[in-house]
Amino acid sequence: LFYADRITQLPLGVVGVAVGTALLPMLSRQVRSGNQDAAHHAQNRAIEFSLLLTLPAAVALFVIAEPVVTVLFQRGAFGMVEAAKTMSALAIYALGLPAYVLVKSLAPAFFAREDTKTPVIIAVVAMMVNLVLNLILMGPFLHVGIAMATVASAWLNTALLAIVLYKRGQLRMDARLAGRLPRTLLASFIMGAALYGGYGFLADRFAGSEPERIFALAILITGGLAVFAGSALAL
Repeated sequence: LFYADRITQLPLGVVGVAVGTALLPMLSRQVRSGNQDAAHHAQNRAIEFSLLLTLPAAVALFVIAEPVVTVLFQRGAFGMVEAAKTMSALAIYALGLPAYVLVKSLAPAFFAREDTKTPVIIAVVAMMVNLVLNLILMGPFLHVGIAMATVASAWLNTALLAIVLYKRGQLRMDARLAGRLPRTLLASFIMGAALYGGYGFLADRFAGSEPERIFALAILITGGLAVFAGSALAL
């Protein structure tokens, strides 16, 4: 769980924390000046930018969890069994990556309006659900059940934040976000298919020496980035 979580923290730290940090002062200024249209625009662009970078990362980590884990960690006392268990947790954690990042994009909408209470209440609810699901899922699914509980609670946290903001009239999806979100998702799936095929093509390299495996993973990631970029531009 720890090693799988370390990998998902990379896009979360680079994208989610950065967007949330940049968004808060901007939203605060716009809310104070009473410019609600600008606040809605900033919120939509933050969500759009977050998902543009996070959805492909989530798909990639789900599809190529095995080579990522084996290349990064499988050596010495970290053997095939440990790698297999880690890649299972990573694939599940990847499904929650967009939710982790969206929380960072939605919470500033509350903070900018000097409402720190609501996000905390929602976070406590999500934490309680996480605890209950841990107890239910870790029996049949072991450590993967704990990852499932984390993902489910993260999506619940995101959904509750979005629902409250929507009911308050502080979150409205504009035409640009509504048009680009499905295209970003499609481009991510195209990239995922390319990664799946590329992993099969490079299977012999991943079975080779450590330098070969590192080189193969670099080629796979570079190719995935190129396919996503090309698909996103085309769409």
